[in-house]
Amino acid sequence: MDNKQVQQQVVLVQAIAGGDRGAFEQLYRQTSPMLFPIALRMLRRSSWAEEVLHDSFLAVWNRAATYDPAFSSPMTWLTHIVRNRCIDWLRSGPARSSELEEELTDYTPGTSYQSEENQHDDKQVDKLTECLAHLPADQRQSVVLAYYQGMSHSEIATWLHQPLGTVKSWVRRALDHLKDCVGL
Repeated sequence: MDNKQVQQQVVLVQAIAGGDRGAFEQLYRQTSPMLFPIALRMLRRSSWAEEVLHDSFLAVWNRAATYDPAFSSPMTWLTHIVRNRCIDWLRSGPARSSELEEELTDYTPGTSYQSEENQHDDKQVDKLTECLAHLPADQRQSVVLAYYQGMSHSEIATWLHQPLGTVKSWVRRALDHLKDCVGL
């Protein structure tokens, strides 16, 4: 970003501090395309990233007067706000994990693709769904986060606020149970 753009953003933040809605809209339009991917990378869900970005810009509106261009560029300041909001979002893990578990309870592995060639797998899908339902909640959630959300063990541990070894044990036990239950 060149010095002219940085200076323009400084002026916009200062105008926002004075309550200028037009400046706020202009800053949002300029910076949100660069800030959204940061939130998305941290949160891994578009709807959560959108919500955090919205909250971040509310913070910008409310705290614009605290911005000091001597300490950082506006983009650095904005990135810091988005990053901190994402961390806060992730730290509220129990609320997020219960929300995620509710969504995943409705999810069955075969419902997203039912074509003629996949219909012969219905019994296996039903069996897997039944086996997942018999797992303890912590094991089921760990397996679903790992295999349906693509999270690593360390990401799951951070998400659930649990030690890494505990999460690895949960996943291993769950997979052992599923293997026995499904009959592989």
